[in-house]
Amino acid sequence: MEHRPLPRSDLAVSPLCLGTMTFGTPVGEREAIAIVHAALDLGVNFIDTANMYEGYTRSLGSPGGLAEAFVGKALRDRRDRAIVATKAGNPIGPAPEDKGLSRAHLLRECERSLVRLQTDYLDLFYLHVPDPDTPIAESIAACAELIADGKTRHWALSNFAAGQTREILDLCAENSWPLPVAHQPPFSLLNRAIEADLLPLCVERQLAVIPYRILESGLLSGKYADPNHPPPDSRAAEKPEWLPQLHDPAIQRALAEVAAQAAAANLSLFAYAIRSTLDIPGITSAILGIKRPEQLAAAVQALA
Repeated sequence: MEHRPLPRSDLAVSPLCLGTMTFGTPVGEREAIAIVHAALDLGVNFIDTANMYEGYTRSLGSPGGLAEAFVGKALRDRRDRAIVATKAGNPIGPAPEDKGLSRAHLLRECERSLVRLQTDYLDLFYLHVPDPDTPIAESIAACAELIADGKTRHWALSNFAAGQTREILDLCAENSWPLPVAHQPPFSLLNRAIEADLLPLCVERQLAVIPYRILESGLLSGKYADPNHPPPDSRAAEKPEWLPQLHDPAIQRALAEVAAQAAAANLSLFAYAIRSTLDIPGITSAILGIKRPEQLAAAVQALA
């Protein structure tokens, strides 16, 4: 699989990025390690995780970090083959210091992530969500400190709006801070909101766009032909509250339009969604959540 450069960085990543949000439950340790190994063997070198990921059963105040721990075990003798990205900022506990983008929280969580991932450095450290209680300059300075200390090679943004992103880029330029190299927003062929402002901004300012939810929580996978009878191992069956749009008439109409486009291109809905997303200028890699190695193999085949 041909890798793509991240602008303004020394990183080259696979067009598919392995998402690990389901590592913990329903994906246990043995299965998670097998998925990571399969990804590397297929040429997928980009792995996305977060300090809060541990699958469907995560509860506030739980130890957390299961996904990172599984990835760390999987990469124990393969670290040089992977580009590892993790995140901090979302709540990991009930205390005020257990969330946000303060310097103290970011430095603490980066250290904890390094331990769980069994590595001396991260390739990419994301600010997971905006924090209205912390001046963004403090967060940027913390990322600059982590880079200077060798804890992460680069930093990046996730879930920031276009205006917030522009402010951050301008602050970096004014203060000679390292610029973020990537942005991770939600995007799918059913949710193209970033094309209005965020995506053009990222193209203009040379941030790689690495979207998540590209299959719209499975709606674009082709598995929900009958929304009233989802497959037993699907997200709609296991965690129906995460997929309320399955019964939204507007979403179903949009889904039918995309399915017609896929049929016209002689592609499965799954393959069409992945290809079309990665063909959009500015999108460097796309995150795909995986529960079984064969799902990843099918995604790689879709790009062949």
